[in-house]
Amino acid sequence: MSPCHDILQTSAYKSPFSGALKHRDTPPLTNAQLTTRKSQLRAPNMTDLSLPKNFLWGFATASYQIEGAATEGGRGPSIWDTFSSLPGKTANGATGAIACDSYHRTASDVALLKSYNASAYRFSISWSRIIPLGGRNDPINYEGIAYYRALITSLLKEGITPFVTLFHWDLPQELHDRYLGLLHKEEFAKDFERYARVCFESFPEVKNWITFNEPWCSAVLGYNTGLFAPGRCSDRSKSAEGDSTREHLVAGHSLLIAHARAVKLYRREFAGEDGMIGITLNGDWTEPWDPADPKDVEAAERKLEFAISWFADPVYFGRYPESMRKQLGDRLPPDHELEEVKGTNDFYGMNHYTCNYVRHKTTEPEEDDHLGNLETLFENKNGDCIGPETESVWLRPHPEGFRKLLVWLDKRYGHPIIFVTENGTSVKDESKKQTTEERTDDGLRCEYFKTYITAMARAMKEDNVDVRGYLAWSLMDNFEWAEGYTTRFGVTWVDYEDGQKRYPKKSSKE
Repeated sequence: MSPCHDILQTSAYKSPFSGALKHRDTPPLTNAQLTTRKSQLRAPNMTDLSLPKNFLWGFATASYQIEGAATEGGRGPSIWDTFSSLPGKTANGATGAIACDSYHRTASDVALLKSYNASAYRFSISWSRIIPLGGRNDPINYEGIAYYRALITSLLKEGITPFVTLFHWDLPQELHDRYLGLLHKEEFAKDFERYARVCFESFPEVKNWITFNEPWCSAVLGYNTGLFAPGRCSDRSKSAEGDSTREHLVAGHSLLIAHARAVKLYRREFAGEDGMIGITLNGDWTEPWDPADPKDVEAAERKLEFAISWFADPVYFGRYPESMRKQLGDRLPPDHELEEVKGTNDFYGMNHYTCNYVRHKTTEPEEDDHLGNLETLFENKNGDCIGPETESVWLRPHPEGFRKLLVWLDKRYGHPIIFVTENGTSVKDESKKQTTEERTDDGLRCEYFKTYITAMARAMKEDNVDVRGYLAWSLMDNFEWAEGYTTRFGVTWVDYEDGQKRYPKKSSKE
């Protein structure tokens, strides 16, 4: 087997969530792992690294992925309820109807967080649990508000800071039926602003808000490739409706406008002196396939711009990246509509998992291209693999890329406050494990956290990047969207077939 496919293991691991990095007693990697570039998980000397005492450690989840109770407590259907019920859209036809049943397990899940020494917890609110039909003139579901209020109260009682995401992909189905959701900029922005207001009014104790999680995924996967809800694309074998050349650009623009309206509302009426609000963006680091080829170097930068700067440039600069404007022309909405978006981030929410080698294409871009006319690869020109294989076909660990991306964000966007709002990995064949001992032995995940947190600490100490917190994905195994329950990211094993029992994995422990 190629070293590219090695699954690295470690015999001892100290949880990154229990305190500072300094004095961690962790064995070094083997000589083979240190000497081959094809094994990218490395453990630099950590004796000179430490993090501030007020640094926030914790975990992240999302409503549709863990709550379940899809038809309970007054909740209305979301586009993910509809999409996941369609044949062939998710692995094994899985849905989030039950998920981890967290709706009924608030006390035990908060106790789990406490046992892991978490000081922060990021979760999302289900829009259709608060306003079942979603619209600004539709009735509020106070039972839904009571559920989240109880969760927030329980967290604060245990000294755990809530980070609350307003929208993690689960648009109320009724808004899609009324006006195609994100494809109607004006209606969506007005409805989202009213939903945000209800949340701000209902949960004043929350001081850290996130408007949207990974708008790239909502736009591209939902309206270009059709892999996520609502599943629109130009491929008529997948969707009866959709235009992969334009709709994702419209959806992304709508998300930015709605984000700006919610941020301005919060700042104007609710923030006070200590409230913060931002947006969370996903992004993979890129390396040129051939570093000696200027076109590959340019393509690697362009990939970052098509993925991250598509949303971050409007938030920080009030305009779309020039590379996108050059390729997409007037299919990209006009910059003048982004004037209200500029400056609408109190912090940068960073979701990061993996890295890619990037090779430029010599042909003209396809009309439905969303990457920037390039290829993303796991091996470079010399055959070096960027990281070991995981259960997720898109994810290869490469911790140095995490540090490089933190530095890139810091320099491009003027030294922003950064919260790492998701970071983690799946493990190859983890769902196939049979015994509790096997299921809780997640050596690759342990090594991932150790090396990625070290990379973050080096970016903070040596590059002066202002990272204030790290929220690992995820607290527990859950419904992983199109991958259903075949892929696990949690530090807690969830036994879906035996009463939703939770078993802490090694990655959760000291």
